[in-house]
Amino acid sequence: MIAPLTNYQNSLPAKFTSKPKVSSGLSQVFAAAIVNQQFCNMLLQDPSTALQKGYMGQTFALSKNEQDLIVTIRAKSLSDLAKQINRSLLITY
Repeated sequence: MIAPLTNYQNSLPAKFTSKPKVSSGLSQVFAAAIVNQQFCNMLLQDPSTALQKGYMGQTFALSKNEQDLIVTIRAKSLSDLAKQINRSLLITY
């Protein structure tokens, strides 16, 4: 007889089950970078300017900490940027 599946998430320590909070502003930044290569390039090369200019006339609702985080990361690709932000958020939360 095969044992029924159990919910393993309930048996894991909290540090493995909690998820970092991702703001809608961060989601908007990544969405803009995914759909627009020019914005993506600016975000990687000059993140401060990219965040100030926004995308299609819309600015991003980012906290000061989120802005500082994006500006200080030096990433070579969008996936690298996402990994570094995620790593930082995991440490923060």
